[in-house]
Amino acid sequence: MNTVVSIIIAIVIFCVIIIVHEFGHFFVAKLCGVRVDEFAIGMGPAIFRKQGRETLFTVRLFPIGGFCSMGEDEDREDPNSFRKKPVAAKMAVIVAGAFMNIVLGFIIVLISFIVSGKGISSTIVYFADDAVSPGYGLQLNDTITEINGVKIFTARDITYQLSSDEDGIVDFTVKRNGEKVELKDVHFPMTVDEETGKQTLMYDFKVMSEKITLKNIIPYTAKSTVYYARVVLMSLKDLITGKYGINDLQGPVGIVSTIGTTVAAAGFDWDFILQMAALITINIGIFNLLPIPALDGGRFVLLIVEAVRRKTMKAEVEGMIHFVGFALLLVLMFVVTFNDIKNLFV
Repeated sequence: MNTVVSIIIAIVIFCVIIIVHEFGHFFVAKLCGVRVDEFAIGMGPAIFRKQGRETLFTVRLFPIGGFCSMGEDEDREDPNSFRKKPVAAKMAVIVAGAFMNIVLGFIIVLISFIVSGKGISSTIVYFADDAVSPGYGLQLNDTITEINGVKIFTARDITYQLSSDEDGIVDFTVKRNGEKVELKDVHFPMTVDEETGKQTLMYDFKVMSEKITLKNIIPYTAKSTVYYARVVLMSLKDLITGKYGINDLQGPVGIVSTIGTTVAAAGFDWDFILQMAALITINIGIFNLLPIPALDGGRFVLLIVEAVRRKTMKAEVEGMIHFVGFALLLVLMFVVTFNDIKNLFV
């Protein structure tokens, strides 16, 4: 596929994800009677404006974000202002964006299964001729339910857990003939990258694929959505614990570049494009719920404090908290974007 077309697809995916996120805030705000001053797609100077009865709708120059302005950090006399509403209503408005990202992820995964027409289970149907794992207890028709104590939902979970293993010795829990069977210390061969010295586990079995039907499409979709959410959470954990550094982060520039590159390499594969879009929207939803000032999660934490105190925090104080958080996020975004641009040329 032409690289330019791939990048355009990537930008469209990113914009749709942001629009859905902000629409979640907008829709629930309207349901709760909250006045919305502006609904914006993109950042920077406005290139399109449309004044609604109450809300100004804008499209801005840079397609790297968006916002739904409700005067969250301003004290107003208007009874429909955000700060005048009950805590429960404000909480609903704040989490609506992330919730819509998760819902969008579910819908995208559902469409991807319709497009591909098949799902991949966690049931073993094949061993390589030189497979060593059967000697440690794995058998054909075993359904893998846990690896190293981590619950398995999809075949991608199996790949993720085994590729993350560092010593080639793995604990399995399988379902065999309707019974739970625990297999300790199953061994797999390891390969070593000559340049980096990194070891990678080579698993020696394949799992069963099956046709998507009305009966199994929802379970497959739900499990895949959980898988993507858990991958995001595990990645955040690895970032916090130092397994990954700040140079491993990607911002909008890096995301668009990565999507464009991988889509170009994979060809016009709708299933692949949809799966990547699902991962990104779920990622954005979860990231926004982190308890960091200026993010939805940070605002939600302050609303919890407000609910406990039964008193609204002063607008100046709340605004300053979010200003500091936003400034730190801008610094982080600058560093990440710098790395993204640098990686485009290196």
